[in-house]
Amino acid sequence: MRQPTDLLLRAPPARRTLPDAAVVLPRLALHLPLAVPVAVAVGEPDFDHPWPWAVSRWLDGEVATAEALADSSRAAVQLAGFLTALQAFVPGDFSVEDAREDLTGRPLADRDRATRAAIAEADGAFDAAAMTELWDAALSAPGWDRPPVWFHGDFHTGNLLTVGGRLSAVIDFGGLGIGDPACDLIIAFTLMSAGSRAAFRAALGVDDATWTRGRGWALATGLNAYTSYAAVNPRVAAQTTRQITEALIG
Repeated sequence: MRQPTDLLLRAPPARRTLPDAAVVLPRLALHLPLAVPVAVAVGEPDFDHPWPWAVSRWLDGEVATAEALADSSRAAVQLAGFLTALQAFVPGDFSVEDAREDLTGRPLADRDRATRAAIAEADGAFDAAAMTELWDAALSAPGWDRPPVWFHGDFHTGNLLTVGGRLSAVIDFGGLGIGDPACDLIIAFTLMSAGSRAAFRAALGVDDATWTRGRGWALATGLNAYTSYAAVNPRVAAQTTRQITEALIG
């Protein structure tokens, strides 16, 4: 019998897609090449916590770092395989064609005003002209014109675990959704170097438009974190500086 320390309570501070993840992930886990959290119980909102919560199996591992895995084409191809499997999965009760509104991802354009403000604020730390050029390209790139697919929604180094230096699990599916998978390409710019990124893109088979939108997601989320936390958190400063720089490289 498992001990209580084998379990993890997840109580997000706002309503997200956690209940859906709790239903989908046990089925999804059977088809993915890396471990994912599997809920053993889901709690209802009450006066103490007005949003759904869940208890999941604990997954051992260390948080993945660019220092350890940036140049690993093996890890890059492994992550491409994970996303391929995720995008291919259609659980019976959650047909992507009939996805509820709360599971569909926000379009990149919703970040336009905040991202342009962040570009202006970060001018000097980064090349504002290059960031604006990338952002304009991402917004004008053709949209996802294929059937909507599952995406993780927060796919970066902080949500990857390693055991013995190798990728072992993907965690935190609070942003799980259905639609354009370009947001999950953020991992190519938070974890990988140019060489491993090329291996990742080839293995995943990403077209130019989706890749450009993915670079836009990396730029927007990197700038948001940089302008919010870099001045007070050296670790965030280093991570987001790398993310923005790699997004500009392409």
